[in-house]
Parts: sequence; C-alpha cells; structure tokens
Amino acid sequence: MFRLTRTVIAGALALILSFALGAAHAETVLLRAGRVIDVVEGRVLSDQLIRIEDGRFASVAPFPAGPPNGPPITDWSAYTVLPGLMDMHSHLVGDITSSNVAAPLLSSAARDALIGAANARATLHAGFTTVRDVGAYRAFTDVALRDAIAAGQIEGPRMFVAGAYVTITGGGGEVTGTAPDVVVPAEMRRGVADNEAQVRQRVRELLAGGADFIKIIATGAVLTAGTTPAASEYTETEIRAAVEEAAARGSFVAAHAHGAEGIRRAVRAGVRSIEHGSYLGDEGIALMRRHGTWLVADVYNGDYIDEIGRRDGWPAEILRKNLETTDIQRQAFRRAVRAGVNIAFGTDSGVYPHGENARQFAYMVRHGMTPMQAIQSATINAARLLGREAEIGSLQSGRRADLIAVAGDPLADIDLLRTGIVAVMKDGVLVRGP
Repeated sequence: MFRLTRTVIAGALALILSFALGAAHAETVLLRAGRVIDVVEGRVLSDQLIRIEDGRFASVAPFPAGPPNGPPITDWSAYTVLPGLMDMHSHLVGDITSSNVAAPLLSSAARDALIGAANARATLHAGFTTVRDVGAYRAFTDVALRDAIAAGQIEGPRMFVAGAYVTITGGGGEVTGTAPDVVVPAEMRRGVADNEAQVRQRVRELLAGGADFIKIIATGAVLTAGTTPAASEYTETEIRAAVEEAAARGSFVAAHAHGAEGIRRAVRAGVRSIEHGSYLGDEGIALMRRHGTWLVADVYNGDYIDEIGRRDGWPAEILRKNLETTDIQRQAFRRAVRAGVNIAFGTDSGVYPHGENARQFAYMVRHGMTPMQAIQSATINAARLLGREAEIGSLQSGRRADLIAVAGDPLADIDLLRTGIVAVMKDGVLVRGP
C-alpha cells in the first residue's frame, strides 16, 4: 500500500514538473499562421504573425517582409488558427449516461473525479480549452477537478463549475428511478431546495464551497426518470431568490429549462442563461431578447440518445422524452438564431463521450447559423456569457493564449473543427501539436 502511494505521488510530481517546464519554455512564442479567424470582427486575416508572451497574446499582425526579432518561428502557414474552443454546457465528472438510471450510485466520489480527469484531457485535446461545467451529482467533485487542472496537476480545460444542482426534491437534478427505500447519499442532495428560503441557503452554501456560478433546475428533465421536461419545478420567486443570492456574491445563475413557462419564469427572474430551451416559444424569445439572456442549446445529442439509447436498451420513458424534445428544440433554435438571441455553444457532454464536443458545430449550421456565427458562439460569445471576454475567447492582445490550428478552412467545412484540428495551445503551452 505504501509503495503504491509512493508511486502515485512520484508520478504526480513528475506530471507537475513537466507542466512547469512547459510553462517555463513558453515565455515567448512566435507562430506564423496562414489564416487567422478574427472572431471579434468576424473576418479572416491572411499570413499573420502571432506573438505570445508569458502565456498571453501580445500581438497578431501581418507577417513582416524581414525576419522578426525573437525566438524561432513555428510555421503554421498551412493552417487556419482561431481561439481555443469553449463548451458552455459540459459534465466532466463521472461516467457518461447509460441505460442504468441508478448508475451514479454505483460509483464513488474518488472514482468520479478520476474519470473526470480522463474526460478533461479528452476535451482539451479536442480543442476545447475552456468549459462551463454545469453540475455533478456528487457535490464539489467538479470544484476539485477544476482546482487540480488550475494547479497543473492534471491536464484539462479551464473550468467554471456549479458545485451541484439546485433542484426540488425528486426533481430534474436528483438521482431518481430507484426503489423507494434506496437512500441517496447526502452529497448527492446538497442542492435540494423546496422553498425560497432553502434556495437562498443552498446558493450560499454552493458558492461558499467553491462554485463559480449556480445551476438551477427550473423544469423537469429528459434524462431524469419521473420528471416532465415541459413542467415547471420552481416558481419565478424561487428562481429570483437564487439570482439575488448569486448576484450578491458576484455570480450568476444558469437555468436548466425545457418548458415554455419555466423558460419565461427564469428569464423574468434574471438568470444569465437558459440551458436546453426545448419548448422556447415566441414569447420566450422576445423576453430573452429584451433581457439579453443567453441560450445554450444542445442541438446535437438528441440524435446520440436516440441511436445509442435504442441500441443499449435505455428506459422507454427516456427515449420517449428525447423524441418529444429533439425536433422541437431544433425548431426553437432556428427561430432564436433568426431573432438575434444571444447564443453560446454548449453540448451536454457527458450524455455522449467526451472529446466529441465539436460534432455539434455542423448541427448548429444545419439549423440556421453561419459557420462564423457557430465559431463565435464557441469563442468570443462563450466568453461574453461567462463575463470573461477581457480574459479569454479571442486572439486580442492581453488575452490568454488559447488557440487551435486546423488543417483546412472551417468556414468552408465546419466539421473540420471535429476532424481537422492539428494543434491545441492553452495559456501559451502546446498541449497537442503537429
């Protein structure tokens, strides 16, 4: 046991040292990019020199006629370079969804976190340098994963985390579908709140425990047995209580909301984003426009759930709810795009295998976005949703040097963001290269 522990510690120290050395060698980096996608202006720049200093972008300018001063230039003139991608609806901790509704009870917090480390690495190597992780069943396991990545102990994207779900008893954020006498561990019920006072208390506890924002389950869920996606689970007053408590601590609320009334309640209450938005109607769209609320719609994974769910024998209730919400969600997404609603990229990774996040780009283009809009949703607009556009999401001077290089032109073939990534850089350090 002691020898095993020493081995684990030695391996961890070696990994930390490798990250430290990588950072030390990344003080100044020069890259020659054949094409650069300027996501702020929505344009493409040709033959650019990208200068990175101390892990941040210093400049992006036309490649000079004479050799520039500094270290040797890395030649990416064959590639298109754009900011690191961002997924605003991920679940890195624990196993992906399966046919067993009680699967979360078959794991441990330690195992969930270790699986999360593998999921984080897969996500980063797929080109996603930042994620908003919108809830884990075991409270604060996402906080631990975020902090381990930030400390350089494991490899993964920059994380903003919810800590746990704020949900009613038996609601969309609970582990349901088990026998009545099965006791769900307390750490899986840290966010359960059934009235306004309890909502306020849970928000305080989650933010004090290290959460970056709050995820409230405003309606039932497709993947939670015994709940109805269209049905509201919190009143507008209760959602507003969460918003007020979060705002008082410099944070915000993301609302899981499928149903039209639940969406309207959440928007009027002041949430920052609506997650899923399946039954979003014209009134909800108008409200979101008026309030500046963001839509994060997982328009890919309905196909995954239907295909894999049928193959693997997922519960009939889950498959039925998925069919009921998939096409209507995509129709709502199209209307939201046309109406000019703020939209950020989010996939619900964890429902499907991590590292496949970029599959959704083609769906967003198919359902109304231009390729540039889809890319902006996963870069500068995701950063704006987080309130971090001065820090991440673009190649502008002073931002963290997160970027990807793509073989080909993703504006001509958006699926190249899934199949054509050849290099990934985070904070000026190459984590995957040609």
